[in-house]
Amino acid sequence: MNSPLFLDIADYFFLTFHSALIVFNLFAWIWRALRKWHLLTISLTFVSWTLLGIWYGWGYCPLTDWHWDILRKKGVTGLPNSYISYLIERLLGFTLPPETVDILTLGLALLALIISIYLNFKKKPRSNQ
Repeated sequence: MNSPLFLDIADYFFLTFHSALIVFNLFAWIWRALRKWHLLTISLTFVSWTLLGIWYGWGYCPLTDWHWDILRKKGVTGLPNSYISYLIERLLGFTLPPETVDILTLGLALLALIISIYLNFKKKPRSNQ
C-alpha cells in the first residue's frame, strides 16, 4: 500500500513503537517485574546489531530498515544511517556527528545490558528463617 494515509500511519507507528522500544531497552531494568522482558529485548537488539549485522552491516535493525522503506515511499531522502540520529533530528531539530551518536548509542545500550544481566542473575540474599 502506498496511499498517503497508510504511509503516514505506518510512519507514526514506527516512530512510536521503535522509540518506545529504545526507551524500554534503556530503562526497563529499573522495574523488577520487567527485568526478564528487558533482558530479552536488549539481547535481541544486540543479536540484531551483531549477527544480522554480518549480512546487513554493523548495527542493523529491521525496524529502522522497515521505517526507512516507509519514509522513502513518502519521498523522504537523506536519511542517516542511525535511527537515533534520525530521532534527534526529527524530534529535537539538530544534528550530532554520527560518531558521537554511535558511541552514545552503543555505550548506553551496553550499560543497560550489563545492568540487566547483573540484576537478572545476581544471587538473592538468603532468608534467616
